[in-house]
Amino acid sequence: MRIGLIGAGNLMTNLGKALASAKEHEIVQVWSRTRESAQALAAVLCTPFTTDLDCVVEADVYILAVKDSALESLIPQLTRLHPDALFLHTAGSMPMDVFKGYGRHYGVFYPMQTFSKNKEVNFREIPVFVEANNENALEVVKNLAATVSDAVYELTTEQRKYLHLAAVFACNFTNHCYDLAARVLEPQGIPFNVMLPLIDETARKVHDLSPHDAQTGPAVRYDENVINRQMAMIDDENTRQIYKLLSQSIHDKL
Repeated sequence: MRIGLIGAGNLMTNLGKALASAKEHEIVQVWSRTRESAQALAAVLCTPFTTDLDCVVEADVYILAVKDSALESLIPQLTRLHPDALFLHTAGSMPMDVFKGYGRHYGVFYPMQTFSKNKEVNFREIPVFVEANNENALEVVKNLAATVSDAVYELTTEQRKYLHLAAVFACNFTNHCYDLAARVLEPQGIPFNVMLPLIDETARKVHDLSPHDAQTGPAVRYDENVINRQMAMIDDENTRQIYKLLSQSIHDKL
């Protein structure tokens, strides 16, 4: 398929590389609001770029990986210029029907992973969740997803909302806890990398145990002596409240 990439951020950088490596497709162009990001991704993919929506070239499929707020403003113009194409967004929290009333063929291509431009991932291991507004479009997006991933699932907008919520807990909030841990260690001159074996083993355990069964720590038995002592060590009120609420939540759910 001839594919146009709308966006040049973290997700699109990784997806673009995966699509280019799949060999079945031609990446015909990269569009981004900023010349620097569009040019950088286009150079990696050896394809043209533009920052002008009116200059987006013809493609079979347009994949949109932009901020949710930008998605709604881009769709009317893109679909008007290319009415017969298939339009796919990559957002976990946006409904498929954001295209309704604009595109004839549309859907969702949601790779559930945390992406950074300079961190390579094995896209074949990443689950991709798809949806489309008609059977033909669904077949196309499934086939497209299968060229880059070995784990393709059909999911409704309603289901995807909860999947994205779960991902926020499992990834974004967990990473914030890493940041809080680093802030605890730094004044003591302790490098964060001493936490990596613990982090790695915690992640490995839930391959074999449920998260519920893998839970350890003072909150499991609600050891108030340890909990109160550690809370007193935390200067920042928000961090102290996070510690308190998480400890209470762990205890309540066991």
